[in-house]
Amino acid sequence: MLWYVINACIILVFIALFLITRQMNKRWSKINDYLGMVTNTVNSVRYGNLSTKMDKIEHSSYKNVTESINRMVETLNDREKMIVEYQAELIRQNKLLENVINSLSDGILIVNEHGNILRATPKIIDWFGVKGNDILGKNVLDYIEIPENKTIEKLINVDIFIKHTPTNNFVINSIKLSLDDKKRYVLLIKDVTTEREIETLKEDFVATLTHDLKVPIVAEANILNFLIDGKFGEINDKQKVALLNMKSSNQELIELVQIVLETYKIKETGIPLLKENIKLNEFLTDIVNQVQPIATNAGLTINFTPKKNITVSADTMQLERVIKNLISNAISHSNTQKDIDIEVGEIPGFVTISVIDYGQGIHQDELKLIFNKYYSAAKKFRKIGTGLGLYLSQQIVKSHGGEITVTSEENVRTEFCIKLPD
Repeated sequence: MLWYVINACIILVFIALFLITRQMNKRWSKINDYLGMVTNTVNSVRYGNLSTKMDKIEHSSYKNVTESINRMVETLNDREKMIVEYQAELIRQNKLLENVINSLSDGILIVNEHGNILRATPKIIDWFGVKGNDILGKNVLDYIEIPENKTIEKLINVDIFIKHTPTNNFVINSIKLSLDDKKRYVLLIKDVTTEREIETLKEDFVATLTHDLKVPIVAEANILNFLIDGKFGEINDKQKVALLNMKSSNQELIELVQIVLETYKIKETGIPLLKENIKLNEFLTDIVNQVQPIATNAGLTINFTPKKNITVSADTMQLERVIKNLISNAISHSNTQKDIDIEVGEIPGFVTISVIDYGQGIHQDELKLIFNKYYSAAKKFRKIGTGLGLYLSQQIVKSHGGEITVTSEENVRTEFCIKLPD
């Protein structure tokens, strides 16, 4: 009897183990099926199919994982759509920017540190006489000539010669790009042929006009002198005052015409210099005596105190013209009753002559413009001015190997300083 019980128990144990094993096999089979679904979904996502989803499973152990994977795929799909939209917008913006750049009248080049061309606009391709991408990788100096003392990074408003377009005038500017450890340069090339031709025509016209004007103006000055001297009969005091005012205005007109003519001559022939040793004490004292009556009429005094008698090698007439122009400007722009000071000094390698006034001064934005041709601060204050006086003065000082500088604080002090080699 006991034997039957033991056998029965053993059989029951085997049955239980069989059932448990079968249940476990079913469970592992489900796990394997589920893992297969996950693998298939991941592979689909991997190869770009973001519309795939896992089937919903009611089993609580798999439901959360399934929902998480499906949400992840949906998020990736949304982000993919956003990226596609961003890429499309970038392509549109890039095409717009490219069309704008290609439509510019200026030519644009991008080169590396060796001058090899990385990109060029159609205008450059036309000027250089090449076809499409044939220009890429070529050295920019194969197509243009630049001054010998210039390098690519120092090309700022430099005239260049384009070999394929020899009849035109071009100006180039270089802008450095900072891209990681690689040097890149944007070269902007502008065709200034028309501007140069217009400028030449304008200057020729102005020079011809002023030359023709000078003759009758000088004739009028001579007639006024005859009238003032009484050579056409006696004149009363009121008439004399009127004639003197006319003479003063006529003299200003002669000076303006002369400045225009001198500016034109400078461009055509340069400034011929007849240098001699000038003792500045006597030289400046004589100039002050000549212009003091003009300053007196404006209620001003020009102060110059001779100290060490410094000698400088310069063209007497040209240097006198510069100093008189600076004093005249100081008188015109001194809206106070403070005096005008003239000072002489020495710095290493140079002799300095400064003209200082204490009037309205010059705005900081105008300081870099006042030596430009035809720029006149006088117009701002409704005064006569061609805008050539300071330009001419700068050219004269440069021809001597020196420079002229200006510092100013509005309504406090303005100083023009001439520096001449000692």
